Amino acid sequence: MRIFLSVALFVATLGTGTIATDNPPNPVLAFLGQEHLQISGKMMTRYTYEVANKEAYPAELFSAAPALPPCGTNKNASRTWVDFYDQNGKRLNGFCALGKPADLTHLWFALPEDELPPSWVYIEFTDRKTNTKYKSNLAETTL
Repeated sequence: MRIFLSVALFVATLGTGTIATDNPPNPVLAFLGQEHLQISGKMMTRYTYEVANKEAYPAELFSAAPALPPCGTNKNASRTWVDFYDQNGKRLNGFCALGKPADLTHLWFALPEDELPPSWVYIEFTDRKTNTKYKSNLAETTL
């Protein structure tokens, strides 16, 4: 189904030279790798991903939305928030200040270095203006 949607999106853009944005596809989450680092004095493993079809999303989805509720103290949080979940639906991390689709190239979550990661993760975009959710595929946590 995802291949069909990707092909359909590609074909739809051939004649216009632009990406159709009326109904963006679900994000395609791709694992990039992991790194070990120290965060607040604790050794952690950061798992990094990108949205492979990020160019399918219009810039306005990630524009500042001061008329919507803030993200903590950030009153200019983006219109669309991105959240990471494990395969059981447990939230792992979130991003509320992405400014453009290109920012979807370095999404991550971190766990203590000695903690086993979930086998699979997914992300969900929440367009707060339209209350629309876009859920990604399940992606592995290892290469």
